Amino acid sequence: MIPSDNIFLIGLMGSGKTTIGRTLARHRRMAFLDSDHEIEACCGVSIPTIFEIEGEAGFRRREAIKIDELSRRRGIVLATGGGAILDPENRAHLSARGTVVYLRCHPSELYQRTRHDKNRPLLQIDDPLKRLQELYAQRHPLYLDTADIVLETGRQSVQTLLRKLENSLPVTLPSDD
Repeated sequence: MIPSDNIFLIGLMGSGKTTIGRTLARHRRMAFLDSDHEIEACCGVSIPTIFEIEGEAGFRRREAIKIDELSRRRGIVLATGGGAILDPENRAHLSARGTVVYLRCHPSELYQRTRHDKNRPLLQIDDPLKRLQELYAQRHPLYLDTADIVLETGRQSVQTLLRKLENSLPVTLPSDD
């Protein structure tokens, strides 16, 4: 039985996890958290700085600790980092502790959304579109395997996506807490 009081958003960078997550949380009167923002607040530095000092492996260790901590909360909408699903423990925690929604977006659209964003360390290379295609090929099967719901984000408005998502999510009932 999947607890329906947490909603976890997964997907590649730029897929809309933070934007849709904030809107969904407001609509459902739930707390919104973004694992990347929580890591930055905890460390006192930006994600690119963590990557620069500790590398991707160091960042992923911090991310796993934060995902475990945050996913234990109740009644939250959590936007995870795009690579959070690379860790089998993260996938297990998310699956066991809430409804997992994969915001699916194709690499060409992601490139259009992220091409000017300097806060994405994995895209600070000569060919970011190729990198997005590689990340999609690597992570898409993991997203599909982890997700309870797949929502195609494409070029639809946030309100349209929110409506589609609300129609797919389990109905939450008031708890006896």
